[in-house]
Amino acid sequence: MPHMDKERLEELLEFAVNAAWDAGRVTLGYFQTELAIDYKPDRSPVTEADRRAELKLRELIGRYWPQHGILGEEFGQQAGASGLTWILDPIDGTRSFVHGVPLYAVLIALVEGEGAPVLGVVHFPALHETVYAARGAGCYWDGRRARVSAANDLKQATLLTSELNTFAPRGRARAWDRLVAATGVQRTWGDAYGYALVATGRADIMVDPVMEVWDCGPHQVILEESGGAFTDWQGRPTIYGRESIATNGILHGEVLKLVRDEGVGA
Repeated sequence: MPHMDKERLEELLEFAVNAAWDAGRVTLGYFQTELAIDYKPDRSPVTEADRRAELKLRELIGRYWPQHGILGEEFGQQAGASGLTWILDPIDGTRSFVHGVPLYAVLIALVEGEGAPVLGVVHFPALHETVYAARGAGCYWDGRRARVSAANDLKQATLLTSELNTFAPRGRARAWDRLVAATGVQRTWGDAYGYALVATGRADIMVDPVMEVWDCGPHQVILEESGGAFTDWQGRPTIYGRESIATNGILHGEVLKLVRDEGVGA
């Protein structure tokens, strides 16, 4: 449990949900328009919408929680005196966004020190859909309680990932092939959308071999509060692993066994 009391945690979660909606409205002003695209050194796209949405989040945090730190994808780290840090990804799924596909999200998480997030929000502006959770308070999907699936047979499970071309460079190609062979359905309903699908019981497994902390921010608390699991490929519950596996919990051990058998370098 977090050090803060339940009432304060609820206040912070309400702020985070509202802030995600505010940033989401910023992104919608640019969505499906002729938008200039820049590329970062890693060749990932970034747009004025990413920057404006993060600036909106930073403005809101500065206004309501001036003692809090911020770590954002576009503008980096800003220290705070409180020991609490907001982790922000203003548009997760920028490739979807720039192609006019609505499966992109605003991600917000709050961490104490470098611990597990105490709350997380995943908001899909173009879908008008939000999944959010606070530690010990459950996970919610547009106001209703969210729970993972009860799937207990890998052969019937739905497996998701973000990008197929990320596995081979990390030595994970054969691990992915094993997962494909073991599962029933495979889709690239990726980025935050895939993790939300697992948390709400619409898919069973989501794996990514390459992640940054702002990509992971809200997913651990959301998956755990919905009854599932979110770990790195070694099975450690963390948002700092630079890789991720999310499942309904029931299947997590079997998934880890498949990817561990592979080994990183194979």
